[in-house]
Amino acid sequence: MKGEFTPKIVGFLCNWCSYAGADLAGTSKLKMPPSVSSIRVMCSGRVDPVLVATAFLRGADGVLVAGCHPGDCHYEKGNYYARRRFAILKKVMETLGLESERLRLSWVSASEGPRFQEVITEFTEKIKKLGPNPVKEKTSL
Repeated sequence: MKGEFTPKIVGFLCNWCSYAGADLAGTSKLKMPPSVSSIRVMCSGRVDPVLVATAFLRGADGVLVAGCHPGDCHYEKGNYYARRRFAILKKVMETLGLESERLRLSWVSASEGPRFQEVITEFTEKIKKLGPNPVKEKTSL
């Protein structure tokens, strides 16, 4: 359908699990929406909240942070740090005037290509329902 809203989603994906899961989904030719721009990070625990806020201020309609399942982190506790930051970021989102549903934290292992596809598809649909980022108009360069 012409003129349909296609969300812009920034995905911060853990190098060891989620990025590999995304790669598996791609090489398995699983159908996924083209809405996610992936950024490989060494660990979900290293995703600075400033990066997330900057993505929204620069016009992202949604941000996904994906990492190893709790207990399986390559760096032992990185995903626990990510989970703590995520809880705080949800509150910051509301302060910025954004729905907290625009931010998602998911655990996807390297062998879970279909899980990655499911996460991306569900999150894209949720962002479509929410509509464009309301902060985008106020901050666009």
